[in-house]
Formats: sequence, C-alpha cells, structure tokens
Amino acid sequence: MTVPGPAGGDATPDLAVGVGPHPRPWPTGGHYDPQLLEHGDHRNVSDGYRYWTVEAIVADLDTRRHEFVVAIENWQHDANIGTVVRTANAFLAREVLIVGRKRWNRRGAMVTDRYQHLRHLPSIAALTDWAAENGCPIVAIDNTSGSTPIETAELPRNALFLFGQEGPGLTPEAQASATSTLSIAQFGSTRSINAGVAAGIAMHCWIRQHAVISTRLTGRQG
Repeated sequence: MTVPGPAGGDATPDLAVGVGPHPRPWPTGGHYDPQLLEHGDHRNVSDGYRYWTVEAIVADLDTRRHEFVVAIENWQHDANIGTVVRTANAFLAREVLIVGRKRWNRRGAMVTDRYQHLRHLPSIAALTDWAAENGCPIVAIDNTSGSTPIETAELPRNALFLFGQEGPGLTPEAQASATSTLSIAQFGSTRSINAGVAAGIAMHCWIRQHAVISTRLTGRQG
C-alpha cells in the first residue's frame, strides 16, 4: 500500500525503497526539495531523481518525452486506467488522454500521475478533434476482425494509441474514429487481455521501433 512520505511523496513502507536523510553539507540547486534532503526520499523514483521536487522531475522529463500519446475510454469504473497511466510514465509517453468520465481510479497509478501529463476529453468526437489538431493518427488496439497484428505493423512516431474498457473493448464510435486497428497476438484460451497489459505491449512495441536505447535514463546527478 502506498502512503505519503515526509514531503507528500509516494513512499512504500513494505519495501526497502529509497534513501535516508542526505548527509550535510547538502547539495545546492533549485531542483532539490529541502524536506526530502532532511528526512529522506522513499518515493518510487529513479536514483537520478533522488531528493528532487516533483516539479523539477516533471520539467526534466518534459525535455525528452516520446512522441506517442495514449488514450483510454472511461465509460465504466475501470481499475485498468491507473495501470495504463503508470506504464505510460515508465515509457515516457507525451500524454495520457482519459476519454469519457473525468473521474477514474488512481490507485493503480501508484502516484505516477504526478509525473505524467493527463488530459480529459469528454467524448470520442473531442478525441478525434484533438488528434486532428495535433497531427496524431489514431491507432486502435483491439482484437477485431480485419485488424493488423501489431507484431508486424510499422507504428507511426506520433501514434495515438486508443484502448477500450475491460470486457467490451472499444466502443463502435471509437473503432470508427481510428486510422488503423492493431491486434495483439494471443496463443492461449482467453478471448482477450486487459487494457493495462495491452497498453504496455503496444507502448513497448513503439519503444522497440522508435526509441533510442543506450543507457537507462535516470535524470541528472548532483
């Protein structure tokens, strides 16, 4: 269970996460949080971001976010949205768009929504307008007849991945809005996988095609 840390962070008390108070003299710089330096930083952040303020972390991430966008329909109470947000943060998505209901269950995000840009759009029509204004082709992820396997597809650099709800999948309106529909290969007995898992697979497919893989990016040191 995630609980607030000394500076309102995302501490995880049941795991040995983070670092204790920083020995003096403290490092200087506006990106450091004095409360974290004094009490320790037990948030679930990369080592390079230890003792940084949330605002400084977001600003640093903004300098290197990827071009793809993730959207998920929110017509029911779906706990998968939090997982989608958390995974979008891990793969450094440009934005996450919540389509439909504005409220969603943030528990699964594990506080990563603090570091990920989120936008609410009230309808698929609004999503279509946003995608057109931002030059993002809508790529639906759904195992429907006529879909193209994502494993063999060439993904647009500025793709807007669109996911449906657990169970019913994408609404007909969402399917009609898509430029293309991609499916994820499955080999077992189940008919579908949940949106959280599907989103992670789709984002990683994009990473494999377009991201620069060198060393793990953990923010600047010092």
